[in-house]
Order: sequence, then structure tokens, then C-alpha cells
Amino acid sequence: MKNIRVAVIDDHPLFREGVIRSLRECPGLEIVAEGGSRDDAITAAETHAPDVMLMDISMPGNGLRAIEAVLEKQPEAKIVMLTVSEAGDDLARAVRLGAKGYLLKGIGSQGLAEVVKTVAAGQSYIAPSLSAHLVETFARATQAKVDPLAELTPREMEVLRLVASGMSNKRIAIALDLHEKTIKHHMTRIFSKLNVSNRTEAALALHEARSGRSAEGLEAPAI
Repeated sequence: MKNIRVAVIDDHPLFREGVIRSLRECPGLEIVAEGGSRDDAITAAETHAPDVMLMDISMPGNGLRAIEAVLEKQPEAKIVMLTVSEAGDDLARAVRLGAKGYLLKGIGSQGLAEVVKTVAAGQSYIAPSLSAHLVETFARATQAKVDPLAELTPREMEVLRLVASGMSNKRIAIALDLHEKTIKHHMTRIFSKLNVSNRTEAALALHEARSGRSAEGLEAPAI
């Protein structure tokens, strides 16, 4: 069976070295890259294409801001945030941006290895102690009736605008200097966030927002 390729990005060298050492002792796991910043995460994704990337939030460039950039370079990457932050907003934002896991740094080495394998297999994992925080945060957002377009990242909004202008995925990829599979990844997330099933419905959602209307007849911000 092929090893799971792992990258560890954390700006605390002693902690990072400890994580790397413990994971190297686990059969089936291979460390292919390490670093301590958002830029290092992007480079690791582009150069080494890890299956799973462990990232801290509090590092130069911000780990949350690194999620979208990493997924642009490697849409198949599975990102797990390994952090001390128990804030519901950090957790919710990480999930919205595409992270597949969220762990606290107090996790043991065996538990961490199991989570890496779980996420690599295509499942998501959130520290059990934080699950309630995620539910509460999403519930508040629902009660506030947040404009669904507000859930899109800046890149997703850029892609959606080009879709609404009638451009194909291939032409969008050329215009943004990205791979076509990256555009497809963005489209999948756009459809999910807007709760639509095709490009026409997505373009309509943008048109309604520009017209100052939402699907529920609520006032929406101008785009």
C-alpha cells in the first residue's frame, strides 16, 4: 500500500520537529515537506503535493489564509488545522475554506496519526470537544440570514463573476492563470455554498445580489 504523504507547517520548530518525529514512527506515513509560514505551505503544496497537510493557524501569513492558496495549487490536498485555538469562528472559517480536519495541539501522537489516516481516506475530523462550537457558530450564521455570497472566498467570487459573464472553465483557467481542475474545484465549492446545482443557477444568484435581492426577498449587498 502506498504511504500517505504528509507535510507539517508550524512556526514553532520544537513542536514541528516533535510532530514530524512521532509521525515518522508510524507505519504508512511519510513526511515529504515541512515549514513555518503561509508561503512555506504554498511551496510545499506546489512542489511536493502532499496527501495531507497539517497547518497551524497562528503562523506568519496566517494558516487560515493559507487554506485557499494551498487548495489552488493542489485541489486534492486534505488540510488539517493543528492549533491551540478553540474559537468557534476559527473552526467555522477553516471548514468553510476547505479544511478537512481541526485538531487541538494537546492530541497525542497515536491519535494524530489516526486522524491523518482518517482524513487521507476521505473523511473529515473535528476534535470532539469542539463539535458543539461548530454547531453554535453555524446556527448563529443561519439565524442572521447571512447572504450566501458572503460565504464565498475572494477567489470564488472572482470565478463566479467570470462564470456569470459566460466564460467556460477552460477560459476562466486561462484568464486566472490556474489549472482547469482548480476551477472545477472552485465551482464545486461555489455550488455547495450557494445551494445550487448548475452554472446558470449560480449566475442567477450573483445577478440577484447585484440587483439588491436575495432568493428570500431580503436586501443583499451590492457586488
